[in-house]
Amino acid sequence: MFGKFKRFFAVAGVSTLLAACQIIPGGNTGPANTPAPEPTPSQSTLPQDEARHRVALLVPLTGTNAGVGQSIANATTMALLDTNADNLRITTYDTAKGAKTAADRAVADGNKLILGPLLGDNVPSVLAAAAPANVPLISFSNDVSVASSDVFVMGHIPEQSVARTVDYAMSQGSRRFAALTPKGEYGDRAAKALAKAVEARGGQMVASQSYDRGNSFIISAAKKLSAQGGFDTVLIADGARLSAIAAAQLKKAGDDLPHILGTELWSGEASIANAAALRGAWFSSVPDARYRRFVESYEARFGSKPYRIATLGYDSVLLTLRIARDWKPGRNFPVSRLKASDGFIGLDGIFRFGPDGVGERGMETRQIGNGTVSVVAPAPDKFKN
Repeated sequence: MFGKFKRFFAVAGVSTLLAACQIIPGGNTGPANTPAPEPTPSQSTLPQDEARHRVALLVPLTGTNAGVGQSIANATTMALLDTNADNLRITTYDTAKGAKTAADRAVADGNKLILGPLLGDNVPSVLAAAAPANVPLISFSNDVSVASSDVFVMGHIPEQSVARTVDYAMSQGSRRFAALTPKGEYGDRAAKALAKAVEARGGQMVASQSYDRGNSFIISAAKKLSAQGGFDTVLIADGARLSAIAAAQLKKAGDDLPHILGTELWSGEASIANAAALRGAWFSSVPDARYRRFVESYEARFGSKPYRIATLGYDSVLLTLRIARDWKPGRNFPVSRLKASDGFIGLDGIFRFGPDGVGERGMETRQIGNGTVSVVAPAPDKFKN
């Protein structure tokens, strides 16, 4: 599989706030993609596949998140083409018109694996249709609360980003931490992740402030946090623009402290490189090197930029193809093979699923410079245990 996967790179050479499972990050600045046609029941239209696995892709193709869903669908098509896969039939179903309806149709059409849904809120509805038929889900959500023995969460987990960055910060001398987080689920998760990571590594949580999202609110919260003092490092769990505004309030001109930490939300945001207040800041995310090649290929094929989350669609196909080596068409999907300890590799680097169904990823830590973003702690190329 990896040999086939490398062919993608040759093709590629020629060719904001994520609130857990609810708000989808941007990144598509090109023209809107044309929605895929609505699938029809297989009883009359889909051929009988004796040599191919039927796999359902459940994403929104209409409504608010249609662009994201189409981007993921396009990425799955790319993966099939780049690997010359001829043993999978992937049929797309629109969850925006009803997640349960889409799942019912996917199961009735004989699909043995569901890639999706995109939103964690849709998982219960999809699972209600899939579980009785022994059809597992590989969800693109990052909501760990929906993970189970039948639901594998493939999204990038903010808690893992925070923990990785705290590791690096403490290796550089950070000991006393503070949190500046937006109100809501994402901010709550980031704050708890910071406190847990700091405590586990022998550091100390000194202060925290939450805020309603917006320029004036984050400035006010940053001033309050600064007045409390006593910390040498601050996590700002927001996108690049608001993080830069807050950092300017926390750091006096010429001062190196406090160290500023970000989350995976900064990944792919070009503006961070030129934000003077963020110089020296650290954040962790999945590796971006392969993503840049993916973008080139995607733009050549579809005429627009993909959403950052589209790589999950591509990697879910690579994952399925690896398992399909020993998976006979028509049989139930071998769920146990998703829990391989050595994991899988894709555009976003290495990943594997734990016993709880939550995806674990190898992340790199980056540092913001003067117009640059550099890797200061590379992502691992394999899991240690």
